[in-house]
Amino acid sequence: MLTDAELQRYKTQIRILSETGQNRLKDTKVFVAGAGGLGSAVSTYLVAAGIGKIKLVDEDRVELSNLNRQILHWEKDRGRRKVVSAEEKLRGLNPCCEVRGLSENINESNVDDLADDCAVIVDAADNYPTRFLLNEVAVAKNIPLFHGAVHGFYGQTTTIIPGRTACLRCIFPEDPPPADFPVVGVSCGIIGCIQAAEVIKYVTGKGDLLTNRLLMWDGLKAAMEIVAVEQNPGCEVCQKGQT
Repeated sequence: MLTDAELQRYKTQIRILSETGQNRLKDTKVFVAGAGGLGSAVSTYLVAAGIGKIKLVDEDRVELSNLNRQILHWEKDRGRRKVVSAEEKLRGLNPCCEVRGLSENINESNVDDLADDCAVIVDAADNYPTRFLLNEVAVAKNIPLFHGAVHGFYGQTTTIIPGRTACLRCIFPEDPPPADFPVVGVSCGIIGCIQAAEVIKYVTGKGDLLTNRLLMWDGLKAAMEIVAVEQNPGCEVCQKGQT
């Protein structure tokens, strides 16, 4: 149940989400894969909204070049582990939420355990091998996956509900080439906020999700385009998830 302090903290959004919806947020544990640009935006708004528990996973340390977009990390955090820096800020933002930072590299040996006790997975990674790994575990464990990616003034996001929608491998059957890509900070904020909104909608049952739709944002044109996607009957990831 919500405490008196929580009722006061969330009173403006309870008018939209209802106390039932707010309690659902409180009872939800989210695995956020990445504490960089996207992870900063997603986790900030999820914690502010009252998500009960966040498991934030990232093995990197804060560098000067991160500070244009990774808003949870400040000048004083240079050299610190990102999850330590992020955990400190998020706990200060909302002490009602439980935040646990894990300084680990997400890989085949640990991704299953990382996702095991979570109801939602947020893809805030910065590379496609990790994204595809998250996609595989999401489908295998029947956990919704909220994908996001950015490049310069551009970004994309979609919501994946295993068994009901196209998975990430359905949408991107071929591995994109590895690249050291440029990023403008606002791109992370915009895409990360949409991901957070999708999580909140999913948990509370509000609105229509970005399922079987890929939202693409073009910041240079101030335009968004939504492209329909569909499950691939021959997708090996989806087929494994159905066995």
